[in-house]
Amino acid sequence: MSALYVVATPIGNLEDLTTRAARVLREVDVIAAEDTRHTAKLLSANAIQTPVVACHDHNEAEVAGTLVERLVRGEQVALVSDAGTPLLSDPGYRLVRAALDAGVRVVPVPGASALTAALSVAGLPTDRFCFEGFLSAKQAQRVRQLEALAREPRTIVLYEAPHRIQALVQDVVTTLGGAREISIARELTKQYEQVWSGTASAAADALADGSIPQKGEFVVLIGGAPRSDDGVTEDDRRAMSLLLQELPPGKAAALGAELLGKPRKVLYDIALQLKKE
Repeated sequence: MSALYVVATPIGNLEDLTTRAARVLREVDVIAAEDTRHTAKLLSANAIQTPVVACHDHNEAEVAGTLVERLVRGEQVALVSDAGTPLLSDPGYRLVRAALDAGVRVVPVPGASALTAALSVAGLPTDRFCFEGFLSAKQAQRVRQLEALAREPRTIVLYEAPHRIQALVQDVVTTLGGAREISIARELTKQYEQVWSGTASAAADALADGSIPQKGEFVVLIGGAPRSDDGVTEDDRRAMSLLLQELPPGKAAALGAELLGKPRKVLYDIALQLKKE
């Protein structure tokens, strides 16, 4: 019976390929891979000789039609990305959608995922989270995206490239505040795996001094916006932060109370907290 298998592959450690995934990759008629050279190493390590065709961002629309034709004829196809679970910030959506539209069975073969691996060790709430993938490479747009997430109460999960990780974390400090909890997972399951947790300000310092090397693949997890029972919002905190740049805590709290309509005592406590940061 024909089927498109969406197969998760290791994100670093080749031992993380599941027994089921290895069997499926051996038994299908063809493997659609994001990078055939990368996948060839995985197949060689597991003595798998199944033919491989390229299916990536630049050719997926064209290749999907050909692969669906094969599926409709009764063949079986496995879809893999370079690492982890296909479609999560990786190609594959067009092929899966085309297969479903053609009435072909699509079967998940779960396994490694940088997203779930990072969540499991970050020490941040995981009962609810939002995955934003890669934010914009352009700073202005990236800042706007972070500002849109400023009040998000769930843990935020991002992917980032090594040459942009420092800029991303600095933008988190600027837009969400230096006290926001953050976890940076680098090179998960690989030789130089590192999971760092602390505040956004401390993360920026760690990247600057090399405690977190700017090398490898990154998953960045940001704690959700803190809940407040005093009615103070993140916008109020940012306003107090600006006032503190010009005024001592007492005067900033007094002026903030007039401008924001919040209790002076509450704003004074926030001012003291911000000064410590």
